[in-house]
Amino acid sequence: MKSEIIAVGTELLLGQVINTNATFLSEQLADLGIDVYYQTVVGDNATRLEELIQLAETRSELIILCGGLGPTEDDLTKEVVAKHLGKELIQHTEGYKKLLAFFETTKRKMTVNNLQQSQTIEGGIALPNRAGLALGTFYQTDTHAYILLPGPPSELKPMFIEQVRPLLEETFPTKERLISKVLRFYGIGESQLVTELKDLIETQINPTIASYAKPNEVTLRLTVKTKDQQAGNQALLALEEKILARVGEYFYGYGDNNSLPKVVVDLLKERKQTITAAESLTAGAFQSALGDIPGVSAVFPGGFTTYSLKTKAEFLGIDLDLLKKYGTVSKECAEQMAIHSRKLADTDYSISFTGVAGPDALENQPAGTVWIAVASRNGKVFSQKYRFTRDRAYIRKSAVMQGFDLIRRELLRKK
Repeated sequence: MKSEIIAVGTELLLGQVINTNATFLSEQLADLGIDVYYQTVVGDNATRLEELIQLAETRSELIILCGGLGPTEDDLTKEVVAKHLGKELIQHTEGYKKLLAFFETTKRKMTVNNLQQSQTIEGGIALPNRAGLALGTFYQTDTHAYILLPGPPSELKPMFIEQVRPLLEETFPTKERLISKVLRFYGIGESQLVTELKDLIETQINPTIASYAKPNEVTLRLTVKTKDQQAGNQALLALEEKILARVGEYFYGYGDNNSLPKVVVDLLKERKQTITAAESLTAGAFQSALGDIPGVSAVFPGGFTTYSLKTKAEFLGIDLDLLKKYGTVSKECAEQMAIHSRKLADTDYSISFTGVAGPDALENQPAGTVWIAVASRNGKVFSQKYRFTRDRAYIRKSAVMQGFDLIRRELLRKK
C-alpha cells in the first residue's frame, strides 16, 4: 500500500511551525509496513487543498491529512474533503457532548464556529480526540482511504496510536513489517563514517543503512523489511556486528532519544559512582546537560562555575600563584580545577573545562582552544587540549560533548 501525508497550514509554509507530524506519522506507518511515498504541505486554501487531494489520489491509496480541523475560518480540511467525496458534514453526538461539557466547565461562551470541531464526514468513522476537541475522521471508498487528524502533535499522536493504528492494522493487514535500529556515534564525522562502511552501503539491499549527521554526532539507522520479526532482528544484528567491527570505537548507544549525557548518567548509576564538574568557558553547560537526565541527583551532588582567577582560587582553593604563572587556558589550570573540585564535592570523578570560547583570543590562545581534565578518586588525573572551530556556541557545545565522551570512555575502561 502506498500512502501520502498532507500537512495543512499556512504557518507550516511560513516556517512558523515545524512539521514534526510528518516525521512521527512516517515512522508509525513504516512500522506497520505501509510505504510513505510522498509528504506535502499546503496552506489554508480550499482550491489548492482540493488540487492536492486529486493529485494524491493518482499516486497513493492511503491519504492522511493533518491540521485544519479547528473552529476558525481557515480550518477547512474537513469541509474540503467532505465536498470532494460528495458527502455532508454531520454532528457527532459524543463529540458534541464533550464540546458542551468543555465550555460549561471552563465557564466560557461557546461560539457557533466551535460546532465544526464536533463534525465528522457522513459515512465515515469518527475518531475521538482525547487531548482536545476537534474530532478526526476515517473514511474509505473502493479505491482510497482518507484519515483526517488534528494538527497539534499533542492531539495527533495519541489519536493515531490509540485509534488510527489499530484501525489500520485491522483494515489493511500487512505481512511485511519494517524493523529499525538506530546506532549513535561520537568522535567521527559522517563523511568518514560512510567511507569506512562504503562497501556495505553500496551493496545494501535488505537490510539498509542510512546515515544522519547531527550536531557533534552521527547516527545510523539500520532497517530491514521482513515477514518474520525474529529473522529480521537477526539480520539487523548481523549487520550491526559488521559495522561495529569497523567503527565500534566511536559507538556509544542506541535509539532516537538517547544521548551521551544519558549514557554517562546510566553508567554512573550502574557503578554506583558520582561526578562533579568545574567549568569556566562552558559556564555550567555540562552540569545543565546532566540536570536534564531524570534521577541525576543520585550521581551528581553539585558542581562549580568559576570564570576568573579569583573565583578559581577562592571557590576551588587553587593556588593563585600557580594560576598566574600558567594562566587559565592551560593544562595546569584544568587539572587543578578537576582535582580540587573532586575533593570539595567528595565524588568519584570530576571533570573541568577551561579555554577560549571566543570570539576574541585570550592569553595568546586563539578562540576554540579548550583544555578538559578528568580527576578520579584513585588519584589519577589526565587532561587533553582541543581546538574546536566555528562560532562561540558551537565551541562550547563541542567541549561539553567531548567531556561526556571522555567520562564515558573512562567509565568503560573501569568496567
